[in-house]
Amino acid sequence: MLNEWQEFLDYTEPVAYRASGKKDTAWLGRFTFEALRDFSGMNRILTILARGFLFHAPDGTLLPGDPRDKIGFAYDGLCAWCSIPERRGAPREEWQHRTDFAPLHEQFPKLVDEEGWGWFSRHFRRAMQFALAHPDLVHKNYAASAGKLDKLFDHEWRSKVLQYQTERLSTLTEGAWTLRFDDMIADALELGPLRCTEPELPAELAERLEQVRPEKMPTNILPTLVAYYLANRPEDGDWVVLPVTNFDCYFGNTNFGRKYLNQLPQEVIERSNSFGISRYRVREEYLPK
Repeated sequence: MLNEWQEFLDYTEPVAYRASGKKDTAWLGRFTFEALRDFSGMNRILTILARGFLFHAPDGTLLPGDPRDKIGFAYDGLCAWCSIPERRGAPREEWQHRTDFAPLHEQFPKLVDEEGWGWFSRHFRRAMQFALAHPDLVHKNYAASAGKLDKLFDHEWRSKVLQYQTERLSTLTEGAWTLRFDDMIADALELGPLRCTEPELPAELAERLEQVRPEKMPTNILPTLVAYYLANRPEDGDWVVLPVTNFDCYFGNTNFGRKYLNQLPQEVIERSNSFGISRYRVREEYLPK
């Protein structure tokens, strides 16, 4: 969440499908099982990807020129990452959106293969196959539901990929509240290049946070939230969007959203859920002086 370039790499590089025990979630990559199951957290993921395509070379260095000249490239990159072959026997008209972006393989060889399977499609399938093949290394409910999710994936993901391509000015009701590639690219242009370092808190502040940390809360949660707040606080406001699902994925499980979110000390962090958006701000007393 703090080193955004590493986050981009986690969404585009190969995942090691292994585990030493049920608490080892390396086989999920930078996802929780629940995030894969529900396709949740995609807003941030697609925005991180778009920022990488718009502003960075493959080695992470900044690209010269106007990023708006690369909007088409970023759109194609998102399509490649999301690609999934069309359902057999269901040809589409020229004017209809597609889900199979195999022609982009040459331009984005890591993101889509020659058969049209995008990075996310391949990762989802391999993660479910790992859960099925190693029930002794994953939680019981993951192994029990992996087969069903694997069978449902193609239909559900094709629907999502079609929604992502909805035009910005579409008046269709079903497109009113969906994520769109266009929206993610607009957000990416506003946010700018990815951070390539992990911000560190002053030692004195880190010590103060440790003193107010709830006893059963992991030591890294409060410092991470404060550092994320400092890195993302807008110039004209005090509130920062709290992407709970993505923090779950960052911490490696859903304990943050299910358990620790409600334990955050109010003397440090104030939360709000206005208009369905989870936001938070760090009180001045716990900001660097």
